[in-house]
Amino acid sequence: MMKDINSRIIYVGKAKNLKNRVRSYFKSSHEGKTAKLVSEIRDFETIITSTDKEAFLLEITLIQKHKPYYNIKLKRGTGYPYIKITHEKDPQLKIVSQVKKDGGYYFGPYPNVYAATETLQLLQKVYPLRRCNGYQKRPCLYYHMGQCLGACFKEVPQSEYEKQIKKIKSFLNGNVSKIKKELEQKMETASENLEFERAAEIRDQIHYVEMTVEKQKIISNDNTPRDLFAFYMNKGWLSLQIFSIRQARLMKREKRLFPCIDTPEAELESFILQFYNQKNRILPKEILVPSGMDKETLSEILGIPVKTPQRGQKRDLLEMAQKNAKLVLEEKFRLLELDERKTTGAMNEITDALGLPNGHRIEAFDHSHLQGEDLVSAMVCFIDGKPEKTEYRKYKLKNVDHADEAASTREVIYRRYSRLLKEKANLPDLILMDGASIQINAAVDVLHNQLGIDIPVAGMVKNDRHKTADLMTENDEKIGLDPKSEGFYLLQRIQDEVHRFAITFHRQVRSKNSLASRLEKIQGVGPKTRIKLLRNYGSLKNISAASVEDLESLGISKKVAQTIKLSLKNQS
Repeated sequence: MMKDINSRIIYVGKAKNLKNRVRSYFKSSHEGKTAKLVSEIRDFETIITSTDKEAFLLEITLIQKHKPYYNIKLKRGTGYPYIKITHEKDPQLKIVSQVKKDGGYYFGPYPNVYAATETLQLLQKVYPLRRCNGYQKRPCLYYHMGQCLGACFKEVPQSEYEKQIKKIKSFLNGNVSKIKKELEQKMETASENLEFERAAEIRDQIHYVEMTVEKQKIISNDNTPRDLFAFYMNKGWLSLQIFSIRQARLMKREKRLFPCIDTPEAELESFILQFYNQKNRILPKEILVPSGMDKETLSEILGIPVKTPQRGQKRDLLEMAQKNAKLVLEEKFRLLELDERKTTGAMNEITDALGLPNGHRIEAFDHSHLQGEDLVSAMVCFIDGKPEKTEYRKYKLKNVDHADEAASTREVIYRRYSRLLKEKANLPDLILMDGASIQINAAVDVLHNQLGIDIPVAGMVKNDRHKTADLMTENDEKIGLDPKSEGFYLLQRIQDEVHRFAITFHRQVRSKNSLASRLEKIQGVGPKTRIKLLRNYGSLKNISAASVEDLESLGISKKVAQTIKLSLKNQS
C-alpha cells in the first residue's frame, strides 16, 4: 500500500516480487498519472499472503475499503434487465434484474431498458400467458383484452402454454420477421384510416423489436453465456472492452478508460474481480481473456472457467474487442489533443504573441455603468484556457461617482491585488483589460507604483463593429492574432465572458437601486425598513403582493405597512 504525505493510502497493488515492482516505479520514467503517483509516494506498507488467490482477494478488499485515488474504481451499477418466462404451473412474462436458478427461461441482458419493457408489453399482447395473479375466480381485464389465457377463472392446458412459450422463445432468439410483417401491415392500415397516432405507436413497437432482438446478430456456434475482456495500452492509458455474449449474440458492449499504474494484465485482473462484485452483475458460464493473465487464480476466485482462446471464432472475437479498445483510446487521444489546442494551446498562442513565457492563469476586467450611474466592475478568470467560475469576482465601485475608466481601473486593480498579496494567494500570469491605453496605463500604474508587483497587462481592443480585433501591449503596440486561430477564439471568449458578467452584475445593481429609490419616496420608510423589505421580498412586485399582516411580521408598524401598500398601488 502506497501512502502520501498525510499517510493516506493512494494506491494498492500486488506483486510476486515486491522489491522489483517498487524499484520499477523509481528507476524508469513514467507518463501521466503514474508519474504523479510516484511524486506523491512518501511511505509503503506491505502485507504478505500465502497464495495468489489471497493476494487477489485482499487487493480488492483494500481497494473497496480505502478507495485509493490511483486505483481503478468501479461504480456499483444495477446491471441491465432480462426478460423472464417464469417456471410455474401458469407461467408469466416478467422484467427482472437478476438471473436465478429457478427453472425459468431468461433472455438478455438488454442495454436499453425502455425498449426491453416495450418489447415485453408487445409479447404479452401477441403471445399471452398469465397476466393476472390467478386468484380472482373470474375473468380479469387482461383476459377480455386478449392478453391473458384465463388462469384467473379456468384451467389452462399445459399444451397451450407450451405452444405460446415456444413462440416467445423463438421470437427472443431473433425470429421476428412474422411479427414485424404483421405490425407493418397494421401500421399501413392505420395510416390509410388516417389514424396517425396509432400508426406512430406501431412504428415505435417495430423500432423497439429491432433494438432488443433483431440487431443482436449471431456471432457464435453455441449458446454458452460468456463474457470477453480485451485491452489496449498506450501512453499510460488503458482501454478496456467487455463483450457480453448471450444466446450466441453480442448482447452488450461496454468500454472503460483508465490511467494505468500497474501492468495492463494486473490492472485487468483487478478490474474483472471488481466487475463481478457489483450489485446484480451476473456471472457467465465462461470468461475469455488475453494471454498473460493469471487465469487459474481468476477462475478459482470466480468459480467459472477463465480461458485464452488460441484459434477459431473465439480468438477472432478477442481480436475484434482489442481493435475496438485501440480505436476508443486513439479517439480519446484525438479529443485530448483537440482540447489541448483549444485550451492550453490557445493560452500559449496569446502569451507567445505578447512575448511572454507560457502561463496558466488569465484574469480579465471590465466596467459597466449607465450614464455614469450604478458603477460596477467585474473580473473573470481563465485557467489553462478554461473559465474558472469559482474565481469570478464582482466589485461595486466605492470611490468613483461618475464615468471614469482610469479611476475605475485603479480602484478595482488595487482592491483585487492588494487582497491577493495580503492573502499570499497566487497571482495571474496575465491581466487583460476590456479596453485600450487608458485602462492598461491605469492598471500598470497601480501594480508598479502602489503595490510593487510586476504582472503583464494587455488590452482587448475591439473593431468598429464592436467585435474582438487585437491585443494591445503596455507600449501601445497593437498585436493581431490570426482570426482563425485558437488563440483568437480564446481571446473572443474571454472578452465576451467578462463583458457578459459585468453587464449582468450592473443590471442586478441597477434593479436594486431603482427599487430602493422608489421605497425612499414612501413616507415613514427609513434605511432599516428598506433593507428589511429588500432582503425579504427583492422586488416591488413581491412587496405589492404581500399583505399588511405579512409586512407587520417584519417588525413594521401597521400604519407604515398600510402606507407602503397604498403608495405602491398609486405608483403602479
